[in-house]
Amino acid sequence: MKLEHWTQAMKEEMNALERNSTWEIVDKPRDKKAIGCRWIFTVKHKADGTIERYKARLVAKGYTQTYGIDYKETFAPVAKMNTVRVVLALTAHFGWDLHQLDVKSAFLHGNLEEEVYMEIPQGFKVQNERNKVCLLKKALYGLTQSLRAWFGRFTKEMVSLEYRQSQGDHTLFIKHSSTGKFALLFVYVDDMIIAGDDETEKLALKEKLAAQFEMKDLGKLKYFLGIEVAYSKNGIFISQRKYVLDLLKETGKLGC
Repeated sequence: MKLEHWTQAMKEEMNALERNSTWEIVDKPRDKKAIGCRWIFTVKHKADGTIERYKARLVAKGYTQTYGIDYKETFAPVAKMNTVRVVLALTAHFGWDLHQLDVKSAFLHGNLEEEVYMEIPQGFKVQNERNKVCLLKKALYGLTQSLRAWFGRFTKEMVSLEYRQSQGDHTLFIKHSSTGKFALLFVYVDDMIIAGDDETEKLALKEKLAAQFEMKDLGKLKYFLGIEVAYSKNGIFISQRKYVLDLLKETGKLGC
């Protein structure tokens, strides 16, 4: 792997953090501690195993946070696989289109309620750096409360768009129209699936979410939660081909 891939990835991450006004550079108060941060490097793959992009992410060392000072509540709902199966089954039965969206730097859209200070990131230069720290404004990855902050912000947005949050799975949002049609959105952290028979509402939902969050329309659903999705006139076929191939490779049975 070439160094320039990671250098460019770090620049993109820092640009995103600055555009989002993630922090403010301030003098560290005497009675406050600043948590650390580090870079995490990941190679993102496509469904067929080929490289999609190189990802660098700045994360806070949330394990050094103190309960009651740096954070309070942390719970956020996690998507249920049963919900994924039901959505796929309904899509196959009724012939709906499945669309996928990806929110770029999702956690950074969550607003922090607590006062959290972080050390200056490696490679980030500031004037008079001595005693300077980052006062976090947004929920940086790695913070104990980041997922909760992001999901709270996203839920508030969906409710404002008149979507009802499912009581059986809080990551599922549904909206019925006066014509009897409906649209639904299923979210897993920063990945989203949109389905239903109301094409007008689905298009409007994409546009409204894109106006609030930096998003990428991935088109027709092909890969989600490690599941590869293929379509035919007979329905939908799901598999975990990449996982199986990786497992065979690890066990030395790929050539069998």
